[in-house]
Amino acid sequence: MKTDDFDYDLPQGLIAQKPTDQRDSCRLFVLHRDTGKHDYKVFTDIIDYLNPGDLLVANKTRVMPARLVGHKQKTGGVSETLLLKRREDKDPMGHVWECLVNPGKRLKPGNVIEYRAGEIQAPMSAPVVLTAEIIDYVEDSRGGRLVRFDPAGGLTLDEAMHKAGHVPLPPYITQYDGDPEKYQTVYAMHEEHSAAAPTAGLHFTPELIKRIEDKGVQWKTVELEVGIDTFRLVEEDDPTKHMMHTERYHVNQDVVDAVHATKEAGHRVIAVGTTSVRSLESAFDPEVPVSDPPVVAHYFEDAKDSAKVTGKGDIVVRKNAITSLYLMPGSTYHVVDGLITNFHVPRSTLMMLVSAFASRDQIMDAYQDAIQRKFRMLSFGDAMFIE
Repeated sequence: MKTDDFDYDLPQGLIAQKPTDQRDSCRLFVLHRDTGKHDYKVFTDIIDYLNPGDLLVANKTRVMPARLVGHKQKTGGVSETLLLKRREDKDPMGHVWECLVNPGKRLKPGNVIEYRAGEIQAPMSAPVVLTAEIIDYVEDSRGGRLVRFDPAGGLTLDEAMHKAGHVPLPPYITQYDGDPEKYQTVYAMHEEHSAAAPTAGLHFTPELIKRIEDKGVQWKTVELEVGIDTFRLVEEDDPTKHMMHTERYHVNQDVVDAVHATKEAGHRVIAVGTTSVRSLESAFDPEVPVSDPPVVAHYFEDAKDSAKVTGKGDIVVRKNAITSLYLMPGSTYHVVDGLITNFHVPRSTLMMLVSAFASRDQIMDAYQDAIQRKFRMLSFGDAMFIE
């Protein structure tokens, strides 16, 4: 297996630069794994492929205003900062973040950046609402820095970030200046933890979710904090040599119970997006005998907080886990039976994830068919259902 096996020619004109006017009016490409057959629908038709008793699991994370454009305090030069994740190990108050900074080579420990409220590149005359000091380099990272943020004017850190920050879009979306809420799911939680959206969920509307539930399909949510590394391509020729990024996820007890009950009743667990896949499959307890219904587990970082729940097999329920799960052809899916997703970037770990769920040949054939039929690709693009 080579990384080249997951490459394909992506026409630039098919990379969607804006969402559809109505979330659920995008096109839907259906891949049947048992036959290899393709269907071509609109997203509202997804309900026709769901059966009473099925369980849909979506990622409820919300994208934070993680893009900050400011000025270096000493020189006034423009600098851009992208928040990746809080580093509570460095500051329990949450003011230290791991970030990508640009220009990376010129920003060294001790440098201070000032951010102002308003436009993406606010004028120097605007009031400073947030300052950031570079405190260290991040190992094994290109342009990665540990940054300590200090809000101004009595603001909390979240308040200052909302005044100065902006929702980051993927690097291949260069022409969108519309409503940033279009890059959030309608069911996103209030708290903001992610640097990128779980884009398969962008196609759902409250009305469609209600119709799905009225059909007897359960709707549950997990949370996985999506990092910017989700866009990173596999550079190694051998994909098994790639170091997978880590992301925090949370699976609640109601999801554990719903997965267990769904499997026991012989129905399907359908993940909305690859981040839901990673949450559910990371949470699977491999110590449960294969003959028992697959169950999920969630791991506390602090072992003293772990809790054992008695059921059919053992369900280990823990929280605040970190996953580096890397699914590729040859990997086993223990929980997920169906996948709603978008079309993914060539040579990415997400191409490998979907190729592990279907097969590499089925996925590459489906992508070529979708391209010939002018499906819109990537984050703002059309949807795919693999069943």
